[in-house]
Amino acid sequence: MSNSAEAGGTPARSLRERFPLLTLIFERFLLSLLLLFAVSVLIFAGVEALPGDFASTYLGQSATPETIANIRAELGLDRPVVTRYFDWLGGVVQGDFGTSWASRNSVSEQVGKRLGNSLFLASFAAIIAVPLAIGLGMLSVHFRDRMPDKIINVISLAAISLPEFFIGYLLILYFAVNFGIATFPATVYEGMGFLERIQTIALPTATLVLVVLAHMMRMTRAAILSVMSSAYMETAELKGLSSWRAIVKHAAPNALAPIINVVALNLAYLVVGVVVVEVVFVYPGMGQYMVDAVTVRDMPVVQACGLIFAAVYILLNMVADILAIVANPRLRHPR
Repeated sequence: MSNSAEAGGTPARSLRERFPLLTLIFERFLLSLLLLFAVSVLIFAGVEALPGDFASTYLGQSATPETIANIRAELGLDRPVVTRYFDWLGGVVQGDFGTSWASRNSVSEQVGKRLGNSLFLASFAAIIAVPLAIGLGMLSVHFRDRMPDKIINVISLAAISLPEFFIGYLLILYFAVNFGIATFPATVYEGMGFLERIQTIALPTATLVLVVLAHMMRMTRAAILSVMSSAYMETAELKGLSSWRAIVKHAAPNALAPIINVVALNLAYLVVGVVVVEVVFVYPGMGQYMVDAVTVRDMPVVQACGLIFAAVYILLNMVADILAIVANPRLRHPR
């Protein structure tokens, strides 16, 4: 009996051996769910710990202990924190983020509109930044230690060193104020034409592209150079394979896993890191909405925005892990 058990192994181990790829993907998915739950606890606790009180801010100088107590009772702030957290979490699971304390509107409806604007901005920036970064990374490897490589490295270092708000203000100064060829503020609205919307978001898009381009390009260059130093790549070049062909056909595909990881991380930053850019360009996205809510202590909105940003970041990291696993030949073709 024991011999047969040892031969077959435990069910979990048997599944891992038979389906290593699916098992790893499922483990990443479960880990992401647990992480999202932990982040929801931290967000709720962090918002609760913020200084100030919405009732006092809302009532202003007319606040009295009685009116503050009435507002807090109306909003359910007099209930235990744990009870309020699980009520909020139960609503979130059903897609209900509650009601804004300031506007009395549904947070889910407002977030839906703002999230669409933020995703449009981030997606358009990604469409430009990702292929440009990979292309420049491959070009830098092709001309490594020569003038084009040095120029690309100097520009990328300069772009990494500058914070996004500084880049944004520089673009506004030159292209909107001095030359008058770009739109500021970047205000979009429902029913706006596609081309007009693209023209309006040109400056915030350029800012995001410059912020993430340098990092993706440098990591792409490092990943490909690591592959190029391997023995089989040196053999391929000795056999007469051109440098560019070796990069495109052999080095880049073998460096796919780290490139996917860095691209996914920067895509996550494009969505989560738009807060500063949206505030600079007065863009009506999630970041601007969250900053406005913090100003008036509108906690349901702050919690919703924080959780959505965290969920997007965790999701894109999970996708990066899964794609890296799929790109690993040893997991795709187990012995």
